[in-house]
Amino acid sequence: MTGQPVQRELPCSKVTPSNTALLVIDMENDFVAAGAVQETPGGREIVPAINRLIAWSRANGMPVIFTQEMHRPDHSDYGIELEFDPVHCLEGTQGCEVFGELDVRPEDPRIVAKRRYDCFLGTDLDLLLRGRKIENLVCCGVSTSVCVMSTVYTARNLDYRVLLPTDATAAISQAHYDAAILCMSDVFAYLTNTKELEKLWK
Repeated sequence: MTGQPVQRELPCSKVTPSNTALLVIDMENDFVAAGAVQETPGGREIVPAINRLIAWSRANGMPVIFTQEMHRPDHSDYGIELEFDPVHCLEGTQGCEVFGELDVRPEDPRIVAKRRYDCFLGTDLDLLLRGRKIENLVCCGVSTSVCVMSTVYTARNLDYRVLLPTDATAAISQAHYDAAILCMSDVFAYLTNTKELEKLWK
């Protein structure tokens, strides 16, 4: 092992607009806005890349799905998360709203009341994807080493093929980002970037 991420050729014959969805993970004010309680370094810098992915998805008729971590105001659903993280993304506050510079539309599906890092755990994301005959997920957002990685692992174990544009994710540090990308590249995701995805069906 070299310690370098595994770069695999994308399985282009298996990835089509009709069986692929874009999943924008937790790009919320409490993780992205300046001075936020859990501001992710680089979170605002990836917004243009994510908006490009959104435009590409819409142009190809792909679903654009936004996830929003939310917690009850009485903190009753945090579990042991508060042993690791400060209070964040409380229901009814601006903190759990999607960052305003993202191209969100009313018709975009949203996975709300997401109580854990993993976008699948306790949500209807799997049902939504299977109902739309989705086999491939393009995952982006924050944080690379927490919510993105947790979701990618579950997606892979549920037999979704994950395409991960590395220029459209951010983490709390470069070390965390590098470690997460390395681990996901092993058997969990195909590493790619926004420009490469934009050329998929041209």
